[in-house]
Amino acid sequence: MATPPLVPQPEILPPDTGYTPPPPPRQRRPSWSASPATYLLVGVNCAVFLAMVLQGVSAVSPDVDQLMRFGADNAGAVLLDGQWIRIVTAMFVHVGILHLATNMWCLWNLGLLAEPLMGSAGLVAVYILTGAAGNLLSTLVNWISFHNAPGGPVFPAGAGASGAVFGIAGALIILLKSNRLPVPPEELKRLRKSVINFAVLNLVLGLSISFGTAHFGAGISIDNMAHIGGFACGLLFAAPMVPRIGTGRPIFLRRLRISVVMVVVVLVMFGFFLAQLPPQG
Repeated sequence: MATPPLVPQPEILPPDTGYTPPPPPRQRRPSWSASPATYLLVGVNCAVFLAMVLQGVSAVSPDVDQLMRFGADNAGAVLLDGQWIRIVTAMFVHVGILHLATNMWCLWNLGLLAEPLMGSAGLVAVYILTGAAGNLLSTLVNWISFHNAPGGPVFPAGAGASGAVFGIAGALIILLKSNRLPVPPEELKRLRKSVINFAVLNLVLGLSISFGTAHFGAGISIDNMAHIGGFACGLLFAAPMVPRIGTGRPIFLRRLRISVVMVVVVLVMFGFFLAQLPPQG
């Protein structure tokens, strides 16, 4: 007599156990999809540099004419020729592969930390607005410094993402102070201290290099005004904000809009002031 096949019986649990089936394992998202704006900004900067090299620009030491052809900032071009677009384009142009590599390394590290706190749109906004603030301040200082130079004004070209990088650092210093973040206080303190150290050390290094260049008449030219302007704008940008993590989405978006509008108004007013500097007629 054949033995009937065993039929598995469903497991019956008592209704009062509170048993909940475990959720299916979630696939871990790649880091680029978790921080798309960071990778986008790095990619755009690298793409611009590649386009420059493919069109004959030196990958190690491009000259001023080559930088200007691709959108570098210049007080004369902006204030005398009305090429205000350079205030934005200059933050995507770099003076050689080493300049690009150091800026992109800093942008990548700070961006991966900042993007979860301010969202992808917030990171792009802070990059563009603080980079523009740095270039506007640099334009003002260069106009004052070189407009009445012996032999006529010869304005230096400014380029690079470092003003925007300092802007992201400034915003992080404010956002990492929030007690809404679900991170142990000691870890937050450590992260914030590392960002402050980055900003201070690089500002001091840039000022020291510029002092040495001016003293010896040769060396690397550092656009410290772009760094200072970007950093100050980053602090201003983050002042009304709350971090996205630990905050309701409506509150975060409202504060982000306030930040963007506030900084845009300040930059437009600053730009209007700069437009009055050149002699009329």
